[in-house]
Parts: sequence; structure tokens; C-alpha cells
Amino acid sequence: MVKKETFNGMHTIKNIKAKEILDSRGNPTIEVEIWLEKGYGKTAVPSGASIGKYESLELRDGGKRYKGLGVLKAVKNVNYFIKASIIGKKFSQKTLDNKLIKLDGTKNKSKLGANAILGVSLAFAHAAADEEKIPLYIYFKNLSVQKKLFLPVPMFNILNGGKHASNGLDVQEFMILPLSAKSFKEAIKNGYKVFDSLKKILISKGLSTKLGDEGGYAPFLNSNELALELICQAIKEAGLIPGKDIYLAIDVASSEFYKNGKYNLKKDKKVLDRGEIISLYNSWIKKYPIISIEDPLQQDDWKGYSVISKNLEKNILIIGDDLFVTHKARLKNGIKYKSANAILIKLNQVGTVSETIDVVNLAKKAGYTCIISHRSGETMDTSISDLTVGLGVKFIKAGSVHNKERLAKYNRLLEIEKKLGKKTYLSLHF
Repeated sequence: MVKKETFNGMHTIKNIKAKEILDSRGNPTIEVEIWLEKGYGKTAVPSGASIGKYESLELRDGGKRYKGLGVLKAVKNVNYFIKASIIGKKFSQKTLDNKLIKLDGTKNKSKLGANAILGVSLAFAHAAADEEKIPLYIYFKNLSVQKKLFLPVPMFNILNGGKHASNGLDVQEFMILPLSAKSFKEAIKNGYKVFDSLKKILISKGLSTKLGDEGGYAPFLNSNELALELICQAIKEAGLIPGKDIYLAIDVASSEFYKNGKYNLKKDKKVLDRGEIISLYNSWIKKYPIISIEDPLQQDDWKGYSVISKNLEKNILIIGDDLFVTHKARLKNGIKYKSANAILIKLNQVGTVSETIDVVNLAKKAGYTCIISHRSGETMDTSISDLTVGLGVKFIKAGSVHNKERLAKYNRLLEIEKKLGKKTYLSLHF
């Protein structure tokens, strides 16, 4: 039984400490620890490779050290400037986050760095949950409008391209969704079966099984569509049925190859306008069981997102990542223009726990589907697993069923499922 918490009170910060560590790509990131009177929390902040231009600023050092990617400035901001302003004082999650935003004083958190601010905000959440003696997912639930707890459907990234690999594929992520599973545990098993099947197929064709940033295979293929064909073959050879047991999703990350008003698909040797690339997506949707497309158009094309929602062959998820960057103002704009119908949620795009929860609440109110996501540069931190459950988010993107920093998120969800019970897996209620 999960202990029910009825009061999220104020918590006195006794000490705080930040340091530089390395993420899954070997790049520096920030780790923050917070001590309360009776609680302790630690978190590590992830970092993206494909970064939307409207994301809050991740503060880097510049210079020669780590090719300019060091985060000692962000660490110093936590250990000195932020610490001096919050040590010995009482905060709730909201008042702490508001204090951090005010201390920074910029629109994109460029003074202190979104990585520094998120590290403090998220470490405080861990410490507060520890002090209240409740699981982190219950703590997040108590901060939101969510009433019921359930396990999300995983979107396994099993084939990488774009900024996440060096194989020349334009499409950044090819994912599978195990919708016929009756539990999160079964979803993991089915995801593994397809992942393993895909490896065998790649080997049989003499293709590379090298992994991309998020743990998916990164073979050199002749076209973007071939990835979809191979995945469907892998599903069948795993003893599962495409479009029944397993569905497909893609993250196009189209802003990465949008130049001079056109979409330049180098792998397919095509230069397409908006209408033409929508037609391309439609041709894929007709042939493959695709139920989700992320960032199908470039990040400033509000009108185009309204158009694509009306012109796709099927009623599928049109996810805005670079379009919204987990910012409330941009989501409001999307709601106004009816752009997309789903939003990707990334903590470090906005920089605080409270702002992230506000965006999720707004999205749900507007009827948008939410997907909580990792980043390509990850750590062993599992906060997004608890966040997904606590906020009642339907889907989670945490990578393939391979790399340990991705598996840590799935293992945490398996642990939560064990506490909540198998009947809480969301696909049972679709």
C-alpha cells in the first residue's frame, strides 16, 4: 500500500552542494544534492543533442576544457549564488522554484543556467519526498491535478538517426509501442523481443549493430523508409503482429534538416516543401502502423502544424517537441492555433519542476496528450519515471531496452508497478 500524503508543507534547506559529473555521452553535466532537516535528495541533470532554439539555456563554460562543454559555471552558481539565497530558509516546491526564477531574472534562465536551476529544483523534490516519507511519484501527484496512478506505455527507441547517430538517416528516432501488453513488465518483454529480433536481422544483412545515443541501433541504410520496413520485419520475426501487438512512432526532428524554406532529406535525396513532406508522411502511414509523429514540421511553422493535423490519413498523435519546448506560452499559442494534439515534456527545456507541472496541467485541460521524455545525454537519475506516474502521463520516452542509463528508468517503473499492481498499466484502459 502506498502511504497517502495529504499535506505538502514547507521544508527548511540545511545544505546544498553541486558538482560536475559526466553523462551517457561522456559530456559534463551537473549533479545536485540537498539536505533538509530530515530529508535528503540528489539528482543529475540530462542534456540534449537535438536542442530546440526556444529551450531554456543550458549554461556551459566555453573555452578549451571539454571542448567548451564544462559546467563549472553552473556548479559555482549553485554552490555560491543560489546557496546563499536559500540556505536556512523554508520553501515549498512552488516557492522555491519561484525564488530560483526570480534569482535568475532572465526569460531563458541564461544567468544561472537552466541546468543549475533544474538541479536545485529537482533535488529539492527528492528531498521533500524523503522528508515527507512518501515515494517521489506520490509527491509529484500531490503537486498536480492528477487523481489516479497508472503506468505509462513505453515508446522504445530501437533505431537511431539524426543527431543521435552518425549513420546519415534524417529521421531521428524510430520507436515501437507495445500496446497489446497487459502490464508494464510484459511491455518491457515485448520491446526486448523486437529489439533482439532487429539485431538478428541487421546482422543477417551485414548491417551494423552499433548503437546510437539513446541505445537504438544505428545502421547505415539506403533510405529512411527502410528503417520502418526492417522494424516491421523484426516485429513479425519476434512472433508479434504489427498494428495489433506493436505500433510504430517516429521523431522526425525536422528542424534539424530544414534549410532555406525546404526540408532537405539527404538520405532520400529529396528536397521537399511543406505539402510534399506531409504527402511523404501520408505514404508511410498508409504502409506502416504509425500512430505518432514528433516534430514533423519545423519549429516555427504554427500554421503548418494546424494543416498537418487536418491532412494526415489517420487520426494520430502529432507531437510538438521543438515546437513547444515545455514552455507554457508556446503551448498556449499551439492551443490557440490548434497546432498539434500532443506535447513532449522535458524537464530541462523549461528548468523547474513547478513550471513542468503547470505545462502538463494546461496540456491536459486542452485535451493534448502528454509524453514525458529523457534526453540523448542521460544519467542514472530516474526522476522522469516517477514524474510520468505521478502526473498521470500516458507515454514515456526513455530510449531502448539496452543502455544502463535508459534501463534505470524502466527498472524504476517496474518497481513502481510492483507496488501499484499490474492492473494500473495504461494500455489496459485504451
